[in-house]
Amino acid sequence: MTIADRWLLPDGMDEVLPPQASRMEELRRALLDLYHCWGYEQVMPPPVEFLDSLLTGTGTDLDLQTFKLTDQLTGRMMGVSADVTPQVARMDAHSLRRQGPVRLCYCTNVLRAKADQHQGGRSPVQVGAELFGHAGLDADSEIIYLALASLKAAGAEEIHLALGHIGIYRSLVEAAALSHEQERALFDALALKSPGQLADVVQASVSEPALAEMLLALGELHGGADVLNQARDRFAGAPYTVTAALDQLDALYQGVLARFDVSLYFDLAELRGYQYHTGMMFAAYVPGYGHALAKGGRYDDTGRAFGRARPATGFSMDLKQLASLALASPSRGSIWAPANQDESLNAAIVALREQGERVIQALPGQRTGPAEHDCDRCLELIDGRWQPTTLTQETSAS
Repeated sequence: MTIADRWLLPDGMDEVLPPQASRMEELRRALLDLYHCWGYEQVMPPPVEFLDSLLTGTGTDLDLQTFKLTDQLTGRMMGVSADVTPQVARMDAHSLRRQGPVRLCYCTNVLRAKADQHQGGRSPVQVGAELFGHAGLDADSEIIYLALASLKAAGAEEIHLALGHIGIYRSLVEAAALSHEQERALFDALALKSPGQLADVVQASVSEPALAEMLLALGELHGGADVLNQARDRFAGAPYTVTAALDQLDALYQGVLARFDVSLYFDLAELRGYQYHTGMMFAAYVPGYGHALAKGGRYDDTGRAFGRARPATGFSMDLKQLASLALASPSRGSIWAPANQDESLNAAIVALREQGERVIQALPGQRTGPAEHDCDRCLELIDGRWQPTTLTQETSAS
């Protein structure tokens, strides 16, 4: 290994340097304060858990993303958290065990074995919120509103919201009584957005003409608000659960429009998170980013494996990417203090820092000056008192 190679980071791992780190921390505080105002309590999941707990109810996707290691104390397999949501579900079901709705939020590092094909990095800082204990429309609406408020707080000016409902697909597949292999083929065709492949699968697997037409319609029902009206026509005669899902999407649509200035899009064949989502799903996009900055939906009964099945809905985002949206806050600037052990100078520095000022004191023999440290003022002894004064070119060079 060459000297240069020693400083290389693994693929997909990145470090955060100034000033991006400061923007991330500022945004983290703003988002957690926002969630606090909405009644959400912060939790801090552990970075590592036993695999049988960490991967409960999440499907194979998260399993492939999880770094695995052996616990030297017990010999059991452990995993590094790749997604906070299952951990928070365990906290609600097993650790807290509260009655009624529970609102939890978090902001923590996760680690992924492979780079996310949509978001790139392997070490995102996951931030989000989860609402447990309520299965109704109001809970889903609240989560969507909070996700949109989060993007607004991060500086997003134009948001495109995509809505879907996994219950429509599940209901039609159940009505068609497909085998596991047939359903897998149908799932793949819809995920690839391939009309030809979808038609072949439906023709080979579904004998009931009405159900076959409905499954074919799934691949076509995406677009603006008129999609819901089209779906009601195309799904006439479908199980009542399909109609209920369309009613819910319509109510979510109306609620979002009444509160936010966003563009709305429907995709009734969106199958992201199929293994654990049970109801409405959403993804929020911002121009300039080729992937969703916020994703969420309903995932009921994840806590069943922990002994307590609970309705659940939530969303998550990557703080690193959100911080790239945020505009830097106007800086108050910094104050340069000379390398001097005078007690009155030290007292002045302490007083300024207590007021929230950023004071950088030079060190003996330091070659860099106030300009290199982004200072716009300096402390000067005036009439026997150390006072901040506007930095001039002369003092900046000294």
